[in-house]
Amino acid sequence: MQLARRMQALAPGIFTAMTKAKTEVEAKGVRVINLGIGSPDLPPAPHIIEALRQGVENPRNYTYPIGGNLKLHQALANWYKERFNVILDPQTEIITLMGSQDGLAHIAWAYINPGDIALVPDPGYPIYSASILLAEGELYPMPLLASNKFLPDLKAIPRDVAKKAKLMTINYPNNPVAASANPDFFKEVVEFARNYDIIVCHDVAYAELAYDGFKPMSFLEVPGAKEVGIEFYSLSKTYNMAGCRIGFAVGNAEVLQALDTIKSNIDYGVFAAVQEAGIAALTGDQACVRQTAAIYQRRRDILVDGLGSLGWHMPKPQASMFVWAPLPNGYTSSMEFSIELLNKAGVLVIPGIAFGSQGEGYVRIGLVQPAEELQEVIQRIGSCFNFN
Repeated sequence: MQLARRMQALAPGIFTAMTKAKTEVEAKGVRVINLGIGSPDLPPAPHIIEALRQGVENPRNYTYPIGGNLKLHQALANWYKERFNVILDPQTEIITLMGSQDGLAHIAWAYINPGDIALVPDPGYPIYSASILLAEGELYPMPLLASNKFLPDLKAIPRDVAKKAKLMTINYPNNPVAASANPDFFKEVVEFARNYDIIVCHDVAYAELAYDGFKPMSFLEVPGAKEVGIEFYSLSKTYNMAGCRIGFAVGNAEVLQALDTIKSNIDYGVFAAVQEAGIAALTGDQACVRQTAAIYQRRRDILVDGLGSLGWHMPKPQASMFVWAPLPNGYTSSMEFSIELLNKAGVLVIPGIAFGSQGEGYVRIGLVQPAEELQEVIQRIGSCFNFN
């Protein structure tokens, strides 16, 4: 059985290798502390769970949920107005998705023909590249370098490439590099996209996991942004609803209509009970959001300060649920270091090379374990490594 050519471009190798290595370590009786997965370990707030329970018990919710619940769209529109001062039309500028990755995976099908160019961050969340490869497009990596605050240098993109590009994906606060962007960068993106007729796809999934009073912005806050692009938002991280699979694409109505057409040929929408839970999340008490961010901030401080005391230094992110850690002195291969860390200390992190060539020299550490587990991580690493 011969696979399609597009399958040859998909490379789960490193993630598969880390999973296999984890299994081998656990087989020796070691309890592995997993800081690799990017999924919240906290539950949704009680009022969200209660709305979901009531929705599940409603027999009317078991028909096909064609499209999105207009009350849900209105709730998100109100949330965007309150949070970002961005006005969205609930009927034409919002579509509901099975998580933001659903939309990120399928938008390329609407605009990328075989051979078309898409601009993607390197390092970047894997779906940004995989979606283009599945559409048989060509990737043009935009390096995210510490020297440029992990923002792509749009001026470095060759003019002939920019003229051929159809899509650009950006993501701030970022996964995996845990960087944030400022208004000047987003203004530059809007101007660049307008000049070259490029559709911008901004992933803002981590906007509410922010620390020390920092408030990440929406790409759509910039004048003209809605003319050139869309934004993907998810309830997974903000409200700890990752398993519910609910997210949104918002912004340019024409682009959303194209994505919605693709979606209407694939599925029948998000389970109605989950949509009702989404309404409860967006309209209910937002103290749970602040509490979640405070928990992650404490975890960040414990991890970064603790590893720093061992001689492994890394910056504290302003937002996201990750730490993008440069390899300790003496190490050059992120894969080799990650395997050594797993074998010696029973701690799983993701090698930076998994996210693109520019990720070499780093590992991604998820803040996805309780504080006491992170303290044990520091103790284990301190007893197995000498970074000084």
